[in-house]
Amino acid sequence: MRVVDAWCFGPVGEADFEPLLAIRIEVMQEHLERVFRYKPSRARRIFRQHFDEPGLRLILVNDKRAGCVAFRVGREEIRLDSFYLTARYHNRGLGTKILDVLLAEADALGLPVRLEVLRGSPADRFYERRGFAKLGEDDVEVRYERPVPSL
Repeated sequence: MRVVDAWCFGPVGEADFEPLLAIRIEVMQEHLERVFRYKPSRARRIFRQHFDEPGLRLILVNDKRAGCVAFRVGREEIRLDSFYLTARYHNRGLGTKILDVLLAEADALGLPVRLEVLRGSPADRFYERRGFAKLGEDDVEVRYERPVPSL
């Protein structure tokens, strides 16, 4: 089933922290447990760090909180992180639509996009299908980059 609902980005406020943390845990807990990296206190601490950095956007579907994504513009790259959608929107096309909008923004800025994914995550295939190439990996994460498209 494909998403047909209206979605948009919105500003993130402090009242969004707990609900977005719950979405992050819903999405990531199984994957983090697989690599022995899940602890509730660690999940909270890491998300707090990402939450407080500039560039986090709320994802709204029909004016309701559905997740978040960080689009952090730097001098030489854009860093994409904290891309979480509540499970009800998984495999419905919404993530692809959102990523396409973000990649169009990156292209307009003329910057490559970089991100990290847990090893063995289904997100690997998602990003590879959108033009990301593996830069390297360690025991836990794989680093990807989508270069600026050639003209």
